[in-house]
Amino acid sequence: MTAAPASSALSFRDFRPDEAFARHLDETDPLSGFRDRFELPRDERGRPVTYLVGNSLGPMPRGARELVMRELDAWGGMASEARFRGERPWYRYHELVREPLARLVGAHPAEVVAMNGLTVNLHLMLASFWRPQGRRTRILMEAGAFPSDTYAIESHVRVRGMDPAVEVIKVSPRPGQACFEVADFTQAIEREGDRLALVLVGGLNYFTGQVLDMQAITAAAHRAGAMCGFDLAHAVGNVPMQLHDWQCDFACWCSYKYLNAGSGSVAGCFVHQRHAEDLERPRFAGWWGNDPQERLRMLDTFVPASGADGWQLTNPPILSTAPLKASLDLFDQATLPALRRRSLALTGYLEFMLRHAVPSGCSVITPADTGGRGAQLSIRIPGNARAVAKALHDRGFWCDFREPDVVRASPAPLFNRFAEVHAFAAALGGILNG
Repeated sequence: MTAAPASSALSFRDFRPDEAFARHLDETDPLSGFRDRFELPRDERGRPVTYLVGNSLGPMPRGARELVMRELDAWGGMASEARFRGERPWYRYHELVREPLARLVGAHPAEVVAMNGLTVNLHLMLASFWRPQGRRTRILMEAGAFPSDTYAIESHVRVRGMDPAVEVIKVSPRPGQACFEVADFTQAIEREGDRLALVLVGGLNYFTGQVLDMQAITAAAHRAGAMCGFDLAHAVGNVPMQLHDWQCDFACWCSYKYLNAGSGSVAGCFVHQRHAEDLERPRFAGWWGNDPQERLRMLDTFVPASGADGWQLTNPPILSTAPLKASLDLFDQATLPALRRRSLALTGYLEFMLRHAVPSGCSVITPADTGGRGAQLSIRIPGNARAVAKALHDRGFWCDFREPDVVRASPAPLFNRFAEVHAFAAALGGILNG
């Protein structure tokens, strides 16, 4: 076979639809070995599956088992003394993941903290950054956001005795479009003007896989005098970000999707330096957010820690942070820029194979512009897309279905292969053409 370009430099004109080409890409890809660092799932008969659901729940890093067992041993052997002695004392355990998380989101380390769950953190940020006063009361979000975001936002409005139908502005894509234009947000922000208190949107849309222009949205919100935050559940570990430089006020994310830390694992939060160092900013307080020098004195007065740590409520959850550390070690070894290049090649190859193998009635609703998408293609399948997703699952290709007619496939660069992308597209084409 004639040598193909490096996978990170591939474009549509380089791709070929034969299986040997896909296998050659895997054999020559310097990051392909990271796959062996994961325990990948098998079906009920014990057969390996093609796992394209890392956008929903990442597989387990092999290192996670060892790290969790070490902490269980510390618990068994030292109990309360494990807080302050041992290989990784629990008192500062959350600090083990601070710098790797900061690298992934483009933040200063003090702006980032691992704590709680995603929706809990959204509630904490809403309490601190949605401060309705006078005319400036409204929250702007995207229509079709992940439901938990909608529930959190609307519940804050109701708790204050206000009407979500008035106070929550939902921006929709233009008629006939699945994805947003950046102007959809910037123009809506301009229209709301001095009535707008907060913009809170998903940095990457879970349904379409579209990456929103977070920098432009933040700048528009600030021009209007509003705060701006993001739900990064589908963006963190997937696409590069520069939250500090973009001047985002805050952001929250979970760690069980692309960060592969396990279901219900500890979430993360970013608070920009200008707010994180403002100890007078209102917040819901808990003892772990207290100044570390004062925390164990058990005083009645809350003195918030400087940085994002000042929003912590309680002890670091050790057993759900250990798997995150195992995964972040892999990210640091691979580096996000290299993973992003591989991700673009994998997703580009998936798009190429879908065009080659799948009937024309189906369409990819994820943006064609590679800068506007992450490691996911959302495929609109007219008819019974749910049945198609089940047929794929029965053939060993695990993806997922979203109402009303979308199958999402996510080739994650840490563990998926080009050969899997090829086989998935061929299987989907076979089901639809059969």
